Amino acid sequence: MKSLRVALATGIVAAAMAAIAPANYSQDIPKATQAAASLSGLHDFDFEAGEWRVHHRVKRPTNSPEWLEFDGTCSNRALMDGAANVEDHTFNKPGGTTHGVALRAYDAKTGRWAIWWVDGRDPFGALDPPVVGRFDNGVGTFYSDGMVNGKPQRTRFIWSHITPTSARWEQALSSDAGKTWETNWIMEFQRVSS
Repeated sequence: MKSLRVALATGIVAAAMAAIAPANYSQDIPKATQAAASLSGLHDFDFEAGEWRVHHRVKRPTNSPEWLEFDGTCSNRALMDGAANVEDHTFNKPGGTTHGVALRAYDAKTGRWAIWWVDGRDPFGALDPPVVGRFDNGVGTFYSDGMVNGKPQRTRFIWSHITPTSARWEQALSSDAGKTWETNWIMEFQRVSS
């Protein structure tokens, strides 16, 4: 008898939940409505497709007044039907040539991009948390929070000054949760003529 009551109670709870559950699921919503709501930033990085010459200014270590300047190249191509892209860098530094890769992926649910960095000098190193953000009025701003030497640190990427033939990227760090920022890397992109 007890098992019959448990089965009956379970059936009643399941029926009640089904009655109050939303009737529409995402697959029931017309695709045009989904796309209009979720793909507004999908083409934010289309400007970067192609080949670039890049001038770098890097300030290291933190609080050092000196900037190291060098040139490099960048090749960018779209992946996953435009919902991702990869940026392949060659850095021609005074001490030798190094490489790095940025991988970006667009999240249609949030309308934001995530960006990960792989440093060719340590390809098996742990990936930092991705910087995450979006473009507003032609400026892309992306943030992440992580730990450096056991202390919390916030990272910010800014994409700006975007034209068909040029763009600017900069990275800044904050050890006070974003109250103050120290820019430590600037890239000036110039498109290579096809």
